[in-house]
Amino acid sequence: MPGGPRQGQGQYPPGMGQGPGQGAAPVQPTMEESYIENIFRLNRGKMVTVYTTFENNKEWNAKVFRGQIEAAGRDHLVLSEPTGRRYLIPLLYLDYATFEGEIAYEYPYR
Repeated sequence: MPGGPRQGQGQYPPGMGQGPGQGAAPVQPTMEESYIENIFRLNRGKMVTVYTTFENNKEWNAKVFRGQIEAAGRDHLVLSEPTGRRYLIPLLYLDYATFEGEIAYEYPYR
């Protein structure tokens, strides 16, 4: 078709087809990469202080959470306080985190 794709048809990067069976399958990494959720996973069980910002919140714009890392997913962090209270924190709101000791950063299989 001269002049490029018709309206409603998008351009796809290499390896991404326009429908089932088209294009190559996405490449899966063979090793974990140093994304923030993986760093939290490596430090499971450690105490952490997490600083967050919630824009357009009239009650509190910034909040600090302190607890033990229980789990970390692609977009969230689960912390628990010694009292038993647990927090599910969307990483979207994460500004930064501090640890009292060393941070495990190297993956065991490297």
